[in-house]
Amino acid sequence: MIRILFVCHGNICRSPMAEFLMKELVMQRGLEDRFEIASAATTDEEIGNPVYPPVRSLLRERGISCEGKTAVQLRMADYGKYDLFIGMDSENLYDMKRLFGGDPENKVSLLLDYTDRPRDVSDPWYTRNFHEAETDIDRGCTALLAHLLKNEEST
Repeated sequence: MIRILFVCHGNICRSPMAEFLMKELVMQRGLEDRFEIASAATTDEEIGNPVYPPVRSLLRERGISCEGKTAVQLRMADYGKYDLFIGMDSENLYDMKRLFGGDPENKVSLLLDYTDRPRDVSDPWYTRNFHEAETDIDRGCTALLAHLLKNEEST
């Protein structure tokens, strides 16, 4: 089982979008029993709040429900529970490594590092460009899944 935790600042926009898009990709391939996928925030600002309405709308347009998802905060103990921590931007990466006291097992990375255009996923909370974030996250999740399946075949 591969355990993935997507991480962003508040866990109401980018990381839940990544969580549910990745779950959909995995389900489409019939691989649900091989993955555990969740998301969390680096801050406590939105804890308990639902996925932000524009993100819910984008997911709903794709036939994906995120009902029941509320923001949760990343904890130090999570380092032992997950295999991968996928941040949306460099600030998330910094915050995760600070919380974990580093990254001794090389579990922390950025989502778009798995694509041919590594960079941060812009935060649509500030940019208001939810479609751009969706495109980047979709591309990143697709590349991440391909990377994981390729690595699994070679081991």
